[in-house]
Amino acid sequence: MSLAALGYLGIRSSRTGDWDSFATGLLGMQRVDGSRGSRAFRMDDRKQRLLVTDDGDDGLDFMGWEVNSPAELDALAGRLENAGIAVTSETTLAAQRLVGRLMSFNDPDGNRIEVFCDPEVTSDPFAPGRPISGFKTGPLGMGHAVLHVENPDILLPFYRDLLGFRVTDYGLTPFPLYFFHLNGRHHSFAMVGSGRRGIHHFMIELLSLDDVGQGYDLAQQDQGRVAYALGRHSNDHMLSFYANSPSGFFVEYGWGAREIDPQTWVAHETTDGPSFWGHERLYLPEDSPARQQLREMAMDTARRGRRAADPASNCAWLDRVIRQG
Repeated sequence: MSLAALGYLGIRSSRTGDWDSFATGLLGMQRVDGSRGSRAFRMDDRKQRLLVTDDGDDGLDFMGWEVNSPAELDALAGRLENAGIAVTSETTLAAQRLVGRLMSFNDPDGNRIEVFCDPEVTSDPFAPGRPISGFKTGPLGMGHAVLHVENPDILLPFYRDLLGFRVTDYGLTPFPLYFFHLNGRHHSFAMVGSGRRGIHHFMIELLSLDDVGQGYDLAQQDQGRVAYALGRHSNDHMLSFYANSPSGFFVEYGWGAREIDPQTWVAHETTDGPSFWGHERLYLPEDSPARQQLREMAMDTARRGRRAADPASNCAWLDRVIRQG
């Protein structure tokens, strides 16, 4: 029994109208449904991946995790109930989420989790909100989600031991960070031991570096939209920037992350900073201790010459040089 991928996300927002322009005009998603208080967006052949409603305070509404079969859904439900977790079978909600079967429960921090199987797909071509090559989804899922947590020691047994998330790597400085995989994506879920609760960011991965670069140009035209400058992470090797979403959390917009082999991967502690280069925290005051500490970690990484061992590229010339080199 194992979760397979991040299937969808639900966001609460008092600014659902702003999500229209953000999700389509910047991120390149396709709006497929909407009413006065809700929005739904596509990223691929799934009928919906992102749902935004005005029901409640801004932030994460739910995470939708996929399993491969009804039997696996039943097995997980039994495991949760044996552990004393209240599980609800959601027949009506399954129809709204456009999936075959669905159950829901809460994690120890109160975050709503939905697990489903048999998602609906459509033969209608994906029509992006701006010209992009598309998103890297399929068996890797929608992308990844990262949560603020008050105490990782409480959440770690729940996600790792009960739900079956597998630790990819973790860091302890300047704060606890745990990254978890379900498939070949380096991480589908992560938690930041910030002492807070709520969503830190979600990530979507593009098929072309130019999609990210043009998104970066667009984001810079909107005052205050860029939260992290362009950079490359040291663990998943993602080249990305982070945008401030209309709901106050971040969205990572990236390309080129490495894939792992879940069967052979060994969890380990990372001691490099979060990024090989870049990702300057523009949302923090210039003189804030946190921004200065993260900047110094990046400078230390640069002084040691740390870099990705397997650079990704969609440049034919560079790919040829790498193969021949």
